[in-house]
Formats: sequence, structure tokens, C-alpha cells
Amino acid sequence: MITGLSTEDAAIEALLDRFSRFGVDLSLDRIRHLLKCLGNPQQRVPIVHIAGSNGKGSVCAYLSSILTEARYRVGRYTSPHLVSWRERVCINEAPIAAKDLLQRLQEVVAAIHPERPSPTQFEVFTAAAWLHFAEMTVDVAVMEVGLGGRLDATNMVDNPLVSVITSLSREHWQRLGPTLADIAREKAGILKPGRPAVVGPLPTEAEAVVTDRLTALRCPALWPPPACFQKDGRAIYSLAGESLTYTLPFPGEHQLINSALAIATCHQLRQQGWIIPDAAITKGIAQAQWPGRLQWVNWLDATGQAHPLLIDGAHNPAAAQMLRRYVDSWLANTSSLSLQGVDTSASALGVTPSVVWLMGMLSTKDHREVFEALLRPGDSLHLVPVPGHLSAAPADLGAIAQAVCPELVECRAYSSLAEGLQAISMIPASPKVLCGSLYLIGDFFANQRFVAFNP
Repeated sequence: MITGLSTEDAAIEALLDRFSRFGVDLSLDRIRHLLKCLGNPQQRVPIVHIAGSNGKGSVCAYLSSILTEARYRVGRYTSPHLVSWRERVCINEAPIAAKDLLQRLQEVVAAIHPERPSPTQFEVFTAAAWLHFAEMTVDVAVMEVGLGGRLDATNMVDNPLVSVITSLSREHWQRLGPTLADIAREKAGILKPGRPAVVGPLPTEAEAVVTDRLTALRCPALWPPPACFQKDGRAIYSLAGESLTYTLPFPGEHQLINSALAIATCHQLRQQGWIIPDAAITKGIAQAQWPGRLQWVNWLDATGQAHPLLIDGAHNPAAAQMLRRYVDSWLANTSSLSLQGVDTSASALGVTPSVVWLMGMLSTKDHREVFEALLRPGDSLHLVPVPGHLSAAPADLGAIAQAVCPELVECRAYSSLAEGLQAISMIPASPKVLCGSLYLIGDFFANQRFVAFNP
């Protein structure tokens, strides 16, 4: 992960900020014209295209690491970033150099027709990614959809190597449609005629839509079952009489699904002649990195004292449910917690220990549903703004949270993340979790001192 920002990073921020006022405007017209002016670099980039409500980033991380281990030149495009825009564009796991990204962006901006509607910030950046991957002659680019799928700026290739739909839940409904069927139609927009697909477990309403689309386009599809944990803690994936055992680098039972999707994608690539040994899959998965998602750190206060903290985006209801399941599972499986100050007496009595939540959320998110997924009686909630973004007011979030869970021990608002961290560090018991927005996690990484660890 990038930890230091250069003057070139500042120039990148300034250039991209010029396009932030155009917001989100889902359409392919502007990106199509822009790419044409750049010589259609996307036509020189073989891609694995990944859409979904949750799990996209993990699957991208697994595939990029696996294909790198298989000795291919691999581009990876993801969003959002945590600290630097450069994290979004990687080749063989290394973020693009600041000078290279600035150059690509300048080339893109120079190609914008002054009399045509301006592209959005995401479209400008996506065009720069396409240009970089083409110029660097990658063997394959693992491309994550930004929002939706059908009208996303990444959806500019007619013959993807594999299209992946990881999951579907009710998110971004303001732009994608109010129902799961509406959202499924948008996500399924990345499917192309006759091209292979890999699809994760979906709600019944969404599964019907995706199945119909797969059939209409005659896409050969795999619906891989989740892997399973063995007694030794490793995962085992089985499909069509074959099995593979591997170590998961990320916690959470949902990684059994995400890793299975990555392996199934490798199987689809093998059918097309790609050489991906089992050893590359197991080693690639084990070495994958995806910070800020169910990650344990010791936050260091002003005196240097360490405070254990679990951090995760949990930016939508489905992700919040996964986080709560992980926290509950971790509490249930930890008979003698080594984290300083955590009281295990409640657990010993069969009562779920309380959790201290430090949260900030964007104003556009489903606040009530996230709180319903996370909060339990006896928990305490501490709310902060998400700096630099359209943040929900902490006081407003507090009112929603108390209506959802009146049995909270306390619910307090703070003016900054630093103030919130200091406040929860004074609480002697209970596990502490920072979540609610990947932008908030990014601010933590950029401005706080911490050391990662495995509990």
C-alpha cells in the first residue's frame, strides 16, 4: 500500500479534481468517444471483467496475484483507492508510478474534445488505465466495475476473456434501480455473447435475471460452490471431481466464496489455453493483498501506546452483515483473548460481548440497514465525519442508530476521526471496530500511526 504522497501525486489530485464536478453520470457515449480519440487502447487489452455488489476487490486481488504467479504480465484496475489514486492501477501488484499516471492523465485530457460534453472523473481515470495497460502490453487486465456494469466506463470490450459477477445486493439503487432485478440487469450488462462467465451465489430474484441473460447470450457459465474450511484451517475447493487445498490470507467466511470465484475463473482461462498451474493458484491466493478489509491493526496514540482495532469498509448492508458475522465468529472462537483490555467474562457466560463501533458513512448510503446489520444491545457507537467526501452528519447518524437499537450503551458524535479514536481508546473493554466507509479507512491509513497484526 502507498504510504507517502509526492508532488506528482498532488498534481494528479489537482488534475482529477477538475472533473469531480461532473459527478456520476452513467453512460458509454463519452468514454466511447474519448477512447476513440486515444486510438481505442482497450481493444489491445485482454480483460477479465468483474462486477458485483461485494467481493469484487477480493476476487481482483486473488486473480491478479494468481496470474502474476503464473508469470503473466498482469494489469489490475480497482476502485476506490485508500490513500493514493495510484493504487487503482497496478501491474504485477505494483502501483503505477506517479509520473507515469500523471503522463497518462495528461494524454487523456489532451484528447478531450472541447465542444463535446466533458467526461466524468471516473471516465477520465478509466481511460488513463486503459491507455497505460495498452502501452505496457499487459497479457491480461483484471478490471473491476466502478458502478453497476452495463453503463460503466470499464464496459468497453466486446470479447472479455471471462466475465465475473460476484454477488448482488440492494446498493446504489438510486442509479441502478429500486429492486434486485433492476440491479441484476445492470450488473449482467457486462456479459457478452458467447463469452465465458463465472457467477457467485445470488438472491433468487437476481439469479433469475442473470440466468436469463446468460441463456440469451449463450454464455458458458460456471456457478462454483463455496470452498470449505478443513480442520487445519485451510480451505478446500472442489468442482467436477477436482479439488484444491489452499491457505486464505483474508479472514471471513465470505472469502470461501470469493476465492472459489477466482479459482473458477482460472478454470475458464485454462479452457482458453492459459497456463495456470495449481501451484500458481495456491501460492497466488496465499500471497494476495487487499488492505482495509477485515484487517487487524494496533493503532498507536500520541504516547505510542498500542490499541487493537479491527478495520473494514462495511459500506453497504451486505458488507455490514459480513462484518458482523466475522465479529461474532471471532468472539465465539476466541476463548482467551490476547487483545489488551478485552473482557471475556460475558463470552464465558454465553452472552455476546459488547462491541465498540467507530463509524463514519457517506450521505448516499443506506444508514438504517447498515446499523441494523451491525448493532446489538450493549454495543456502543462512536460517530465521525468522512473527511473530504459527502459525509452524513454524525449527529443525524446517531439519531438513526438509536432508533434502530435503543439498547446501545452509548452513542456519541465527534468532529474528527482522531478525536473518535482517542475517545474509544479510553474504553477498557470490548473489541473495537472502525468501519462504515472505505474513504474513512483511507483517511486512517493516510493520517494515523498503526501496525498491522494477526490476532
